[in-house]
Amino acid sequence: MFDLSYAKSLDTQDSFKDCKEEFTMLEDKYYMDGNSLGLFPKKAEASLHKMLDDYKRLGIDLWSQTTPPVFLYQDTLAEQMAPIFGADKSEVTIHSNTTVNIFTMVATLYHPVGKKRKILIDDLNFPTGRYTIESLLRLKGLAPEDIFIEIKSDDGMLLKEEDIIEAMTDEVAMVFLPSVLYRSGQLLDMKRISSAGRERNIIVGFDCSHSAGSVVHEFDQWDTDFAVWCTYKYLNCGPGANAALFLNKRHHTLPVGIQGWQGYVKDKQFDLLNTFENVKDASGWQTGTQNILSMAPIEGALELFHEYGMANIRAKSLRLTNYLRQLIEVVLAPYGFSVGTPMEDHRRGGHIALIHEDAIRINEALKENNVIPDFRAPNVIRLAPVAFYTTFEDVYNVVKIIKKIMDDKQYEQYEAKRGTVA
Repeated sequence: MFDLSYAKSLDTQDSFKDCKEEFTMLEDKYYMDGNSLGLFPKKAEASLHKMLDDYKRLGIDLWSQTTPPVFLYQDTLAEQMAPIFGADKSEVTIHSNTTVNIFTMVATLYHPVGKKRKILIDDLNFPTGRYTIESLLRLKGLAPEDIFIEIKSDDGMLLKEEDIIEAMTDEVAMVFLPSVLYRSGQLLDMKRISSAGRERNIIVGFDCSHSAGSVVHEFDQWDTDFAVWCTYKYLNCGPGANAALFLNKRHHTLPVGIQGWQGYVKDKQFDLLNTFENVKDASGWQTGTQNILSMAPIEGALELFHEYGMANIRAKSLRLTNYLRQLIEVVLAPYGFSVGTPMEDHRRGGHIALIHEDAIRINEALKENNVIPDFRAPNVIRLAPVAFYTTFEDVYNVVKIIKKIMDDKQYEQYEAKRGTVA
């Protein structure tokens, strides 16, 4: 298990062994940062170039004279995206960015009544959710400190579902949590939390940016109320590609949180009437004209998910992270490393949190040794082997490089200071 021949034997058996050819790989680099920005699929490049060619060829007729019409491109992409998340196509739309989608969903679904006005959040989630909900609360004349109930982590890395459910009192109107914690890689039990919310008449939503494309989701089966996610991490759709949202069909008759002309019923949209009438599905939560060139790579990228299947992608991801964890525990533990990610498959997302007191300097040394990781304060190096393009040999070699960095004390030449982008 702890030699190169074993890693190569795993690659020989791997059904993804030829998939690396589907991506533009970084030459002579071990790319372990797909949880921040996935590498570019060649199919995504092709769909982007096709859109550019259509634009150059058609001009404004691009909107209506392509097949399918670009004016409804978000509906086409939603039909491709929805099955990956266990949702009906009417419940998914491609829209804007994650922060805007959080605002849109909370503005639609948060209705404080009497004492039922609290929003349950956690102290470990990526902070954009907190920022945007705070801004919405202030617009409503509410003080965030009076509304938020914050679930605290015992160790600064993990959350307990028991603590979350216990905090779902009759004062709570909404729960908004990460699916996967961005530092530790812990995967929360979304099914259990969604069920607990339904039992208590609490709206439950998730930021799935760190699980989309690496974890199997079953939103309809779980009866989740809403979810948002970006598309540029494990979904590999390109930097800043349009995000997506899921809105359970039972909410499609609610007033839209942010009304915009793109959500208008299509047969009347160009009547440009002053009375808003939205489409009664997730596309009714569209706002302005879409960023078409940022949507185009999504079409090609999603082809790989349908070709390989989300269950197979998840299984390969788990094998990779399990192998990485085992190597860390045997090879790197003597150097003071530990793993902050849960060991159990059902509690682990797509990356491993490698903990060390000198993580920031080791992270810099890794980049000098052609490994692309990322650092999250205060002491975490995140390593994300991606099912599509990471081999078991890659994982073996990355651990070997970390060992050499420690043996040679290479990290000592770097300052304990991160750059603007970690």
